[in-house]
Amino acid sequence: MPTERFTFTGHDGHDLSARLDLPDGPHLATALFAHCFTCSKDIPAARRISARLAGAGIAVLRFDFTGLGHSGGEFENTTFTSNIHDLRRAAEALTDRGMAPGLLIGHSLGGAAALATARSIDSVRAVVTIGAPFDPDHVTRNFGDALSTIDRDGVAEVDLGGRPIRIGRDFVEDVKAETLSGEIANLRKALLILHAPRDAIVGIDNASEIFRAAKHPKSFVTLDDADHLITRPRDAEYAAEVIAAWAARYLDLAPPAPPPGAPEGIVRVSEADPDGFLQDINAGPHHHVLADEPRSYGGTDRGMSPYGFLAAGLGACTSMTIRMYARRKKWPLDHVRVDVCHDKVHAQDAEMSDDAKIDRFVRTITLEGDLDADQRARLMEIADRCPVHKTLEKTSQIETRAG
Repeated sequence: MPTERFTFTGHDGHDLSARLDLPDGPHLATALFAHCFTCSKDIPAARRISARLAGAGIAVLRFDFTGLGHSGGEFENTTFTSNIHDLRRAAEALTDRGMAPGLLIGHSLGGAAALATARSIDSVRAVVTIGAPFDPDHVTRNFGDALSTIDRDGVAEVDLGGRPIRIGRDFVEDVKAETLSGEIANLRKALLILHAPRDAIVGIDNASEIFRAAKHPKSFVTLDDADHLITRPRDAEYAAEVIAAWAARYLDLAPPAPPPGAPEGIVRVSEADPDGFLQDINAGPHHHVLADEPRSYGGTDRGMSPYGFLAAGLGACTSMTIRMYARRKKWPLDHVRVDVCHDKVHAQDAEMSDDAKIDRFVRTITLEGDLDADQRARLMEIADRCPVHKTLEKTSQIETRAG
């Protein structure tokens, strides 16, 4: 996944730092990601969700709000309203690049900002909130005794998750004055609400309030036992897959025509997680799967192993070959099932050294239907004519068994 550094001017003239995650293949749509309160564009949830959406053809711009991450300015001088202005500036920067955002994604208070901003961005057709509060003032519940200091002195240092952040009076007064019910009711965009029932920072009741206030089309999907920051890779992966599948209904994700002379049948494999072994596999513009290694080999087991794909190719080709032959003969074959397992065995070929090993695929074929013995025997013979079988047996041993 190629990533570009991206800079644009925020609401008060400071440069805001962003990253634009781009698809390896066709660019089908663009999303704008607003991070959680006092977080940054580089938190694991933002990185992982952006990477997965890029794998589905959706470019994602994630940026640091004023005073956070690598962006300029002082956070203590910002407000919820200034976040909304920063979000609009980000949308304008994408539009100027010819990549007007069709999807707006907001995490936590970034979700509230997305709801408050969406109507003012004409290109946005769908909005996603992740663990978002219905009432922006919800965030001040984490300020504790610092609220009185902020009210008295105009600014105070607040401990948020073990990290000191200076919060100004303008921010507190702004979120207290902000209400989202009207914006949500008049959103006129498709809305997807993602929230975890066990979210200890922003309770699940917030998702219920947002859902009740919104008009259709609206959807709610639970994130089960995920935490508020979506720190586990599997939770971020799930959220991204749900977003991509849901957004396809509301965005024009039809891939562009390939350029003249582009080769057909290209299978592109690219890393999805540089810290592990997860791979994105795109077969042309329409087919996407994951490859991985088992946990015992250092992977995360979120996709088949390379040998699993090899075995799947043999099994699929075998089943298709049998079906084509039976269809041509008009034989009563109701169903085909092919089980394939793979291992390494010592070579029996005298020309190979005693300790040499070769690959062995054990293929068990089950044929269902009112077939006579001769028909079954013939279909088992036809299995060996499978093109993948012929390719593999040049260097591998393939055993075929009847199920």
